[in-house]
Amino acid sequence: MFLVVLVSVLAVVALVGIGLFVFGLRRRLIQRSGGTFDCSLRWDVPDDPAEAGLPPGKGWVYGVARYSGDRIMWFRVFSYAPRPRRVLERSAIEVVGRRTPEGEEELALLSDAVVLGCLHEGIKLELAMSEDALTGFLAWLEAAPPGQRVNVA
Repeated sequence: MFLVVLVSVLAVVALVGIGLFVFGLRRRLIQRSGGTFDCSLRWDVPDDPAEAGLPPGKGWVYGVARYSGDRIMWFRVFSYAPRPRRVLERSAIEVVGRRTPEGEEELALLSDAVVLGCLHEGIKLELAMSEDALTGFLAWLEAAPPGQRVNVA
């Protein structure tokens, strides 16, 4: 009986260890090519989250974004998926506002986060990133090829 319990506990510990290793390996593979930054995302944000039944500070998903040419690929941190969860085309991003986290958002986001309100193909979304990452993001948006519209408020 003791041997069965011991083997079961060791198997669970091994599975947890393998899972954590895979999380770390996936993040290293995402960041391998460079051009990445920590970025929380809130997708399809209603005009008034309180009226839509979204509690304050909810809906944020922590992730890593990577520049890839004229796109930003956004990956969830706590996922095993090898593909990005969202792909944002530079030409389709319109910045509509900038603010600091409010209320419970301060607990849901990184401590130095700035929230950037955007529209992407008509869908309202918010990106939360550090001030340094925001500077890089806005520079990337404004560095669009000639003839491509840039929508930075």
